[in-house]
Amino acid sequence: MTFLPATKVNYPARLARAVVLSERLTFASEILTFYRKIAAFQQRFYDDIPKNWGRWPGVPAQGQFRSELNLPPVLQSFGDFLSLVQNSAPAPLASEAHSLLSLKESDWSQLLEGFWKKGISEVTKESAQGEKAPENPLKEFLCRACLQPYAEFITSAMLPPNLAMTMCRCPHCNSLPLLSVLRQVGDGGKRFLQCAFCSQEWEFRRILCAFCGEEDEQKLPVFVSEQFAHIRVESCQTCKRYLRSIDLTKDGNAVPLVDDLSAIPLSLWADEQGLHRIQSNLLGT
Repeated sequence: MTFLPATKVNYPARLARAVVLSERLTFASEILTFYRKIAAFQQRFYDDIPKNWGRWPGVPAQGQFRSELNLPPVLQSFGDFLSLVQNSAPAPLASEAHSLLSLKESDWSQLLEGFWKKGISEVTKESAQGEKAPENPLKEFLCRACLQPYAEFITSAMLPPNLAMTMCRCPHCNSLPLLSVLRQVGDGGKRFLQCAFCSQEWEFRRILCAFCGEEDEQKLPVFVSEQFAHIRVESCQTCKRYLRSIDLTKDGNAVPLVDDLSAIPLSLWADEQGLHRIQSNLLGT
C-alpha cells in the first residue's frame, strides 16, 4: 500500500489553475473567482503558520491528528477570514460571517475546537427524514475553509502511516475522501484517494467502492462526460454514493481540488440519478 509523501501544499498552482478554468468554463467563473479569494487567504495562513507557531509541539501529541488546536495562530487568521467572507461571499454566508465577527474570541475558540474534534459532517441516509445535513452548514464552511491550511500543515509534519489494508478514510485525519485521483505510475495508472480535509492522498484499489466496500465491477459503473474528458463519476449501485475521479493521465495540468470545483454539471447529473457524493467539496459544487 502506498501513501504519497507529504509535501508543501502548492497554493500558487491551485490559484493559477482556477484562473485558467474560470476563463475556459464561464458557468464556473463566479464559483472559481470566490474560490481564488479563499485560496489566497489559505496560502497566506499556511505560509504564516511556522512563524506564528510559538512553542507548541510541531507534531500532534502521540501522533493523534485531532489533538488540541494551537489556537493563537488560528484565531488570528479566523478573524481575517471572517472579514474576507463578509465582504465577498454570497449574502447568506456573508451574514453568517458578520454575526461571528460580533462574538468574542472565546466563542471562536469553542467553535473551531468543536469542528476540529468532530470533523466534516457526513451525509447519512435516514429512511424517514431523507438526507441528514450539517446542523449549520454555513458555520461548517467557515471552520472547514479556515482550518484546512492548518490541517495540511499538520499532516506535512507527521510521518506517513503504515497502511496494512485498504483504507476508506484518510489514514491521517480519519476524514472521508473527496476525490479519486488517477496518477501515472510506471506503464499504467494507479488510483489514489484524496482526503476532503487535509488533502493527503493514499493508494486505493481500482475496483472498490470507497464508501461501502462493494467490489463487484458490475455494480460500480463509471460515467464520463465529453465536456470533462479527464473527470469521471465513479458510482456504486449498492450504496448510491459516488466519487469524482480526476484522471491526470489524460490531463497532466489538472489540479484535482480545483478541477473538481469547476465540474458543476456533473453534480447536477449525479443528483438526477439519485447519487450522493461520499463527501462534498468546500463549495458544494
